[in-house]
Amino acid sequence: MFVLCRGFSGQVRSTARLFLRTYVPGMALPRPVVICGPSGSGKSTLYNKLLKEFPGVFQLSVSHTTRQPRPGELNGREYHFINRDQFQENIKQGDFLEWAEFSGNIYGTSKKALEEVQSNNVIPILDIDTQGVRNVKKASLEAVYIFIKPPSIDVLEKRLRSRKTETEEALQKRLSAARNELEYGLKPGNFQHIITNDDLDVAYEKLKGILIKSQMPLAMATGSSSSVVNSFLDKPAASAATVNSSSQD
Repeated sequence: MFVLCRGFSGQVRSTARLFLRTYVPGMALPRPVVICGPSGSGKSTLYNKLLKEFPGVFQLSVSHTTRQPRPGELNGREYHFINRDQFQENIKQGDFLEWAEFSGNIYGTSKKALEEVQSNNVIPILDIDTQGVRNVKKASLEAVYIFIKPPSIDVLEKRLRSRKTETEEALQKRLSAARNELEYGLKPGNFQHIITNDDLDVAYEKLKGILIKSQMPLAMATGSSSSVVNSFLDKPAASAATVNSSSQD
């Protein structure tokens, strides 16, 4: 479930929290949103815009990784950086909701990290790859699944090259992984929503439209005032109309 509020008055915040607790019958914790897409698709740019525009409503569930921090990255912010032995021990103990190995490093979402976000009564955002999505679905996590795709593989390659952060070998591995992710991501039924990130502003409005439309059935089911939904955006109807319940833009 998604609640986006402008202004965050006490009344709206209280209503938002009620919605978070009642969207899925019997579920006491906020419902996560899974955002997936190949490296270079712009998924992190999109959800970071969401986090900036709606602070206190969404929070990124920080993943664990065995790779070394890049310049400017902080432990606990971009990732929880741990060594391989510790990661593998945590896997054996069943501490991870999902995990995968890529380019010699392991990445994963710990159950504790997700629970910590939910315990703050905010909506967790999980940024995971398609292998992680498969594992999360096996865990029967009540989540909303959104796939972000680039306009083309050529555009994706240009975006990755413009970063100038990887060797040619590493870049080719990312492109190969991207093709596999696109194959899975575009297969009908794997994701509830697919957004093509050609124009960032347009893609972001579509993302917010999905969140608004996800909220509307809840407002009706709980008898809540539509003004709560209308407070999310200046023109919510226009944004929501761009997406249907199984959108594949």
